[in-house]
Amino acid sequence: MLCYVVAWLVFSFDTLDWHAVATIATWIMTLFIQRAEHRDTQAIHAKLDELLKAEGRARTELAKLDGKEPEAIEEHRFEERRSNS
Repeated sequence: MLCYVVAWLVFSFDTLDWHAVATIATWIMTLFIQRAEHRDTQAIHAKLDELLKAEGRARTELAKLDGKEPEAIEEHRFEERRSNS
């Protein structure tokens, strides 16, 4: 991000106005929010993995679901709901 701002200053300083500053601030905030969400998701996955290890009756293939595409996960959840009802 810093390289982009420096390149903007070097090559097009005359276009750096308040709108440009707001754009850069929005990008920075987006990066921080995405990083926080990623950290939270990783923490939840670690906790769930630990619970799956602790519970002897848990199916081990569920621990590998996070590597699949979102559509495949939704399909798995739909099949589980259908088989449990």
